[in-house]
Amino acid sequence: MATAAAQDGSQDDGRDLTGRARIRNAGLHLFAANGFAGTPLRSIAAEAGVAIGLISHHFGSKDGLREAVESWIIDLFDTAIDSADQQSADPVADAAGRDAAVARMLEDHPLVVDYLRRELLDSPDDRPLLTRLTALTRQSVDSMRATGLASTDRDRVEQVVTVMVRQLGKLFLQPLIDQIVDSFPAEERPAASPELSVEVSSAHR
Repeated sequence: MATAAAQDGSQDDGRDLTGRARIRNAGLHLFAANGFAGTPLRSIAAEAGVAIGLISHHFGSKDGLREAVESWIIDLFDTAIDSADQQSADPVADAAGRDAAVARMLEDHPLVVDYLRRELLDSPDDRPLLTRLTALTRQSVDSMRATGLASTDRDRVEQVVTVMVRQLGKLFLQPLIDQIVDSFPAEERPAASPELSVEVSSAHR
């Protein structure tokens, strides 16, 4: 089995990783594959190649490990936005630049995509990751509003929802489109699968 780091395609290339990073990557991989409840600590320790007690040493508990995994995911989104800002001629990047940076980050981290799909769609109650992503997006929208790159006349909540749906909607729904296309006989399928385009309309229009 490939390591979580290798499957994720992240900046951690599997060489010289600390035990803490190996545990985090194993948690990301197994939580994405089996869900939080379906992943025992012994499986995480086995994949990370560490003693099970090292998980408690670094993270305190399985809940602590999940929090660390999700903090790392938030950091990836934050870093992607920062990279777009740094490449922009304006004080901050516009929505298209930030969306593109987030899309590249997600393409580079397929296990993060798998984790987001499971966590945001399969967890009906407590969703701290969604709350944290919303807070990060709100900060991003506020910075664009403050620099004139986003309208201050539009409702702020609607803007945050629009950004999040635009960045995450395709991530969740494109697999459904691909499955629909794959259900057709091979000779009827298009050369390239249709790609989802997501737009949010205001209820006040």
